[in-house]
Amino acid sequence: MALSDQYAPQDPAEQYPRPPLPEQTQPHPGSGEQMRPQPDHGETSYRGSGRLTGRVALITGADSGIGRAVALAFAREGANVAFSYLPEEQGDADITTGLIEQAGRRALPLVGDLREEEFCTSLPERCAADLGGLDILVNNAAYQMSQPDGLAAISTEQFDRVITTNLYGMFWLTRAALPHLRPGASVINSASVQAYKPSAHLLDYAMTKAAIVAFTQGLAQQLAPGGIRVNAVAPGPVWTPLIPATMDEEKVAHFGEQSPMGRPAQPAEMAPAYVFLASQEASYITGEVLNATGGIPLP
Repeated sequence: MALSDQYAPQDPAEQYPRPPLPEQTQPHPGSGEQMRPQPDHGETSYRGSGRLTGRVALITGADSGIGRAVALAFAREGANVAFSYLPEEQGDADITTGLIEQAGRRALPLVGDLREEEFCTSLPERCAADLGGLDILVNNAAYQMSQPDGLAAISTEQFDRVITTNLYGMFWLTRAALPHLRPGASVINSASVQAYKPSAHLLDYAMTKAAIVAFTQGLAQQLAPGGIRVNAVAPGPVWTPLIPATMDEEKVAHFGEQSPMGRPAQPAEMAPAYVFLASQEASYITGEVLNATGGIPLP
């Protein structure tokens, strides 16, 4: 999409590729650069307007997918951005760093595993020390693995990885961030359509997303008196590396067609929701889950 066409009226159902998509698989965690078609993170379309000028954001899992799109949008809105990623995602993380710096903002890439409490608890302090504070925390990183054979096929090892990455990591990081968050700060968690309409083959992942909704709504009540807002975004099907890295080729080819839009979203289509919730325009919004599902009805 050309920059001049960013706000031009167009049919959203036809704005991006529709299934069937090319059959493809990748080893976990996958790479956006190897996907066909490559995801759109807003590289040529997102135009900032200074809505986050002078702020500092910390985003987990921003090497690719929704996290990269959010990092790019935040940077173009004026924020300096720290982000976490796994060691095997170094190549993608370098691209995210470049996008932030091309926007004229400072990038702080932080490599490590969110399943390690010490790593999680170190991130807010490292962000504050290097970038001068912490105003926006985005708990976005997650792990999923499709199991078409159901509950019996979910190993304890897989269940532990899903729970630890998706819930423990968020809990440890948010708790450690609290001393750094001042009135006006914002916490944004990535929930999912799976929290409300779980797919049978993503049982353990869906459980964690439902827990994230509860965490968001409960924490919002705790932090509101201190002027800190807590919200979530619930994406529907989004074209990210997790898809070819965790699903079989047939599911990948038809990914997103269940949406009323008839296609998966691109990461660039999710980023504006995070920008809005992080901005002062959302000053009276807390404890909310912003659904971005392409028309799949949620509560």
